[in-house]
Amino acid sequence: MNQQQFDQLHRYIFEKRHCRGELVQLNESLNQVFANHQYPQPVKQLLAELMVATSLLTATLKFEGDISVQIQGDGPVSYAVINGDNDLNLRGLARISGEIHHDDFNALMGKGHMVITITPNQGERYQGIVALEGDSLAQCLERYFEQSEQLDTRIWLATKLTADNNFAAGLFLQVLPVNKEQSQEDFQHLAVLSNTVKPQELLELDATTVLTRLYHEDNPELFEPKAIRFNCGCSREKTKIALSQIDKQSLLEQVAKEGVIGVDCQFCLTHYEFSAEDIAQL
Repeated sequence: MNQQQFDQLHRYIFEKRHCRGELVQLNESLNQVFANHQYPQPVKQLLAELMVATSLLTATLKFEGDISVQIQGDGPVSYAVINGDNDLNLRGLARISGEIHHDDFNALMGKGHMVITITPNQGERYQGIVALEGDSLAQCLERYFEQSEQLDTRIWLATKLTADNNFAAGLFLQVLPVNKEQSQEDFQHLAVLSNTVKPQELLELDATTVLTRLYHEDNPELFEPKAIRFNCGCSREKTKIALSQIDKQSLLEQVAKEGVIGVDCQFCLTHYEFSAEDIAQL
């Protein structure tokens, strides 16, 4: 596949089936999330899957706002998060608190929970929490939709990670809340077809080809794709605003001792330095 066709989200519906779907394929945006971080391979895979999953969930937003999908546990990966918005600007990170000996989901995260926070620019904030009960991130997300929205949902995730280039993809299928008996039958039919998708198809074929192979008798209708971008959002000015929330005298004492105050963005690891003069002007 032409790499220009990656970093896109494709939404689709079916002519006569009461279901909707999404297909996400990531490359450069994923590379940028990993840039400057020395994540072990299992952590890269976990974060890549989480980024795909957040992209899929972001497409469900029907308003301007932000979404955060975070998983926390007592395993060697204590925390992983992807933040996004309705324009599919994404950033993310993982925190490692122990030695990593295995690469399966449960071994990495241990016991914990997933927190999905949706913050509209106007309106009330929503937060859903579900235990990390499942053998994969996809299963945990399916359980979240079952509990929070009572909608049958299936998710398929795939990754291909190398030292210098990374790919991830995902497929999302969800029943529409109309004509319950018929929609359940439609969902089961399409889920069986979707379950035949191979990871290499998601990672190597363009969206039209993937959907035609899976659903050629069900006439999937693709909408215009939306671009997915890495956007850390940090800046020197925003960092100064954050520093201004700290006791000024403590900052002055620190800069007198160390010469400058250094602050690293936790997402992109950009380093900012502030002098005594900068602190005095806060």
